[in-house]
Amino acid sequence: MWRIDRNSRAETYLYIVSPDKPDLTHLVEQGGWPETGRWDTYDYEPFLSRLAAGGRWAFRLTANPVHSIRRKDGEPTKVTAHVTQRHQLDWLLKHQERAGFKVVERPADRQLVPGLDRHEIVVHDRRQLSFAKRGQKAPVTLLAVTFDGRLEVTDPDVLRHVLTRGLGRAKSYGCGLMTLAEA
Repeated sequence: MWRIDRNSRAETYLYIVSPDKPDLTHLVEQGGWPETGRWDTYDYEPFLSRLAAGGRWAFRLTANPVHSIRRKDGEPTKVTAHVTQRHQLDWLLKHQERAGFKVVERPADRQLVPGLDRHEIVVHDRRQLSFAKRGQKAPVTLLAVTFDGRLEVTDPDVLRHVLTRGLGRAKSYGCGLMTLAEA
């Protein structure tokens, strides 16, 4: 699983979660900057073992929030992207319990729009991605959004699974990787 993050200083970070230690030499060589390319790898297990119920963490997740729709009776369902921030947030809130966490709620006096910004989360960086897929005429098109927020761990074992296996669809296309940081 992987995700690309970019910051305001024009730096690009590639995050990878893998059961094996990755060797990224080929990426540095293909990118053409062997003198600037470097990477660090870390053992994930010590961090994962620190997760405990009730722990609060800042998180980032780039995901492909989708739902299945049927336009006509008898028609097969079709996977379709959620296009509004409200629906994208609802997608994450729907998945939180099964993913071993809950997004932290803001106290009523800290809500800018009471009832509409109840959670400590920002949905941003909406991107439509399109990729050619071998053997198919039509490209694969998907919508990716990034969620930044705060969460509370409700089930550490389930959350560990999400952190190592991903959340949602399109993991082959840079979606699904959730990272945590001290809140």
